[in-house]
Amino acid sequence: MTGGATDLWGEWQKHGAQGISGARALAAELDRIAHQGGIASPVTTHRGLTARLRYLSNGPGLEALRKNGISARLLRSWGRGAHPSRAKLQAVDRAYQDHRKANLVRSGALKRLLNNGGQGRRIEIYPVDQSRVDEKYRRPTLSERSVQARYIWDDLITAWGRDDENALDEIWDDVITDLDSQYAAYAYVSSLGIGA
Repeated sequence: MTGGATDLWGEWQKHGAQGISGARALAAELDRIAHQGGIASPVTTHRGLTARLRYLSNGPGLEALRKNGISARLLRSWGRGAHPSRAKLQAVDRAYQDHRKANLVRSGALKRLLNNGGQGRRIEIYPVDQSRVDEKYRRPTLSERSVQARYIWDDLITAWGRDDENALDEIWDDVITDLDSQYAAYAYVSSLGIGA
């Protein structure tokens, strides 16, 4: 990635700080929000598998299954009573998550939720973990931060839907520049949360 927030704090891991880029943390949090609103029953249960297969029963859903290695022949054998392997259950779950993500982006539902009628949503930022960094190399001013993010959500959801990490990085750069003069220290984080 170049041109975004990840360029701001060069050798952030040099002394043992641990974390991930803000772009990856944003993607992970959006994945969590998308997953939280979906089918609650695990794919390993009959109810969870049946619900996912029903959700994937249209053209794009069947294509998602095919991309994850689930053929129409395999679906027919399951319909006749064969039991799917753990690997195939995980493939069904991946297909479900991929298709749900595409539907959330296409429908605009996630954009509307996060735009919140123009009010945006609060992002809680947890800085990199410096517990393994020698005291003399620590950034002492790093603390949990919070920012009210507006006007980023349409671009953010579009970039997330395309798995465009460079665009996510540029958006994260826009978010953290609102913090203060130490904003570069938040290019990498241990995690973040979106109040959705």
